[in-house]
Amino acid sequence: MPRYAQLVMGPAGSGKSTYCSTMVQHSESINRSVQVVNLDPAAEHFQYPVMADIRELIMVDDVMEDDSLRFGPNGGLVFCMEYFANNFDWLEESLGHVEDDYILFDCPGQIELYTHLPVMRQLVEQLQQWEFRVCGVFLVDSQFMVESFKFISGVMAALSTMVSLEIPQVNIMTKMDLLSPKAKKEIEKYLDPDMYSMMEDNSDTIKSTKFKKLTKAICDLIDDYSMVRFLPFDRTDEEGINIVLQHIDLSIQYGEDLEFKEPQETGEEPSNLNYDEIFQDKGDS
Repeated sequence: MPRYAQLVMGPAGSGKSTYCSTMVQHSESINRSVQVVNLDPAAEHFQYPVMADIRELIMVDDVMEDDSLRFGPNGGLVFCMEYFANNFDWLEESLGHVEDDYILFDCPGQIELYTHLPVMRQLVEQLQQWEFRVCGVFLVDSQFMVESFKFISGVMAALSTMVSLEIPQVNIMTKMDLLSPKAKKEIEKYLDPDMYSMMEDNSDTIKSTKFKKLTKAICDLIDDYSMVRFLPFDRTDEEGINIVLQHIDLSIQYGEDLEFKEPQETGEEPSNLNYDEIFQDKGDS
């Protein structure tokens, strides 16, 4: 049977560790087993148990304190991730091999890891060799996305990750529970955006003709190909969390390989059973 993985990605402070913690708690409430792997060598603490922690392999602080390397925080993190890519056997040993594994990989927030460095792409390819079905989960702080130009910036970051990794990706606006009622209503238009309307709303604020054309071209690309949509994530809303999980499960076909169990015989079958409707309902749930 296949194994399943979420790569939890996004800028620093977007809520990746909180997302993992919330998903672990939600999964426990529905009697579902989910494990977490920390891949951030600069992480300080997190509110969930981990089955593997990259800091057991290498830590940013140790790299920065090495006089022969002399890296700063960003250079140290990149060095750690490249070292990790050369030691995937550590990850393989830490994961073991349990059929039907479902693992969340809490990834670092440095954007260069997803734009022009090969580390995360190599990780995806290695997980796929280990029979994982991988989905990218890209998080953006909803408090950052309440203005059109910030939203376009977030969309481009998500799109860059999609292009780089070439895996199914679910984009999520986090920290919805921290927004005021007015901000929540305002941000609804960014979840499934009409890029043309957004461009018209801000056309007067763009002074340069060149930048206006560039912004319009970006909006056209996003809108014409329906390349980026966002799901809201409120950690206090169990129904909303379940909707997010269903989207991710669908993208990696989770549950399709589970064995079908014959129902126990309880007497004669009703003659008016509509099996098409039953299996349609199961597929939609």
